[in-house]
Amino acid sequence: MDSRQNGDIIKHLEKQNELLMEAYRSMSHELHKLQVEEEMLMRKFYEIMSAHGKIKKTEDRSIVLDDRIVEESTALVTSTSNEEQ
Repeated sequence: MDSRQNGDIIKHLEKQNELLMEAYRSMSHELHKLQVEEEMLMRKFYEIMSAHGKIKKTEDRSIVLDDRIVEESTALVTSTSNEEQ
């Protein structure tokens, strides 16, 4: 390889690095937005379920939802029965 080809390869790799870093920043930003949205939805879900008397807190700060234990803000559990449909 001559020095011209090496220079072209280096420029190409630098451009690829810039594009990858831009994609990384964009995805990190989107992930953060989704995590904030998830937290807001989990809080709203908790408020709604509490208002309907479906949630009881236990001593270890886990949540009991319709006799099933759900860790706080780690899962969104919903159930439907034939009566509700």
